[in-house]
Amino acid sequence: MKAAISPRSLFIALGLLLALALWLSLALGPVSLPLGDTLRAALRLAGVPLAADGLQQAELILGQIRMPRTLLGLAVGAVLALCGVAMQGLFRNPLADPGLIGVSSGAALGAAVAIVGGAALGGMPEVFAPYLLSLCAFLGGLVVTALVYRLGRRNGQTSVTTMLLAGIALNALAFACIGLFTYLADDATLRTLTFWNLGSLNGASYARLWPLLLVTIAVALWLPRRAQALNALLLGESEARHLGVAVERLKRELVFCTALGVGAAVAAAGMIGFIGLVVPHLVRLLVGPDHRVLLPASALAGASLLLLADLFARLILSPAELPIGIVTALIGAPFFLYLLLRGRT
Repeated sequence: MKAAISPRSLFIALGLLLALALWLSLALGPVSLPLGDTLRAALRLAGVPLAADGLQQAELILGQIRMPRTLLGLAVGAVLALCGVAMQGLFRNPLADPGLIGVSSGAALGAAVAIVGGAALGGMPEVFAPYLLSLCAFLGGLVVTALVYRLGRRNGQTSVTTMLLAGIALNALAFACIGLFTYLADDATLRTLTFWNLGSLNGASYARLWPLLLVTIAVALWLPRRAQALNALLLGESEARHLGVAVERLKRELVFCTALGVGAAVAAAGMIGFIGLVVPHLVRLLVGPDHRVLLPASALAGASLLLLADLFARLILSPAELPIGIVTALIGAPFFLYLLLRGRT
């Protein structure tokens, strides 16, 4: 595949786009701030010694509300895009998605257990309340992914096809269980469960942010170290083995990395679709399949897209807020259909 743009030009463009998305995400909302004040207040919060004249309101809004939300959106978008690249490399298919191995549906099931079960038990102690939902979602994603991986193992080998089929089956089972919890939920619990499944960055806090940031940094540092192995895997498993790649180990690492990254993202922000599918596909069309470029470029593009989608979700119905999962689906699905039709012609 011939690159449509040089990697250097793409990184410059994506860097500028991400900077713009960060700036707008911090400045705009139900209470919009002047762009200059936003930049100065953000620099002060970062420790830069600037005069505080007239920045008290901007610092309060940024420090308590928009900074954690913006950083959460950056981390979620980047890690979902990185995991999308990993899954497309593992399955050797640009249409693959992190949800294929069951991590998203497992996380959604874990969240449903926490939401409906917590309501049925009369609520959890307040000390556990901020962490119970995220923890159950994260564990649910890991458990279902572990089952998918175990079902795909046979005679010491991992069958990608069997793992894919197992993922489809367990996804269906998980969503059936979610449907059961939805049926059993009362009105208030049903509303909470529905909005969580639609995805949102609303209510972002530093307590929810730091675990995800640590996971995102770990994924962003580890996956590029496997870029050459992923390039070799594109040639086929036999060819990759001949080139010295430990294929089975690589598969385990990719599955674990995706389960960790997507599980943490879904636990922090709910179900947000299409980032891990469309972003790597688009970047691959621009710079080709070389994972040394594809991985960092996808992380930048995923973070920018999610921040812009969140900005749209905040502004379109202001002061109300549209769930971000709806926005990403409205953007991603038509664009993906366009890519498919373009590929046919």
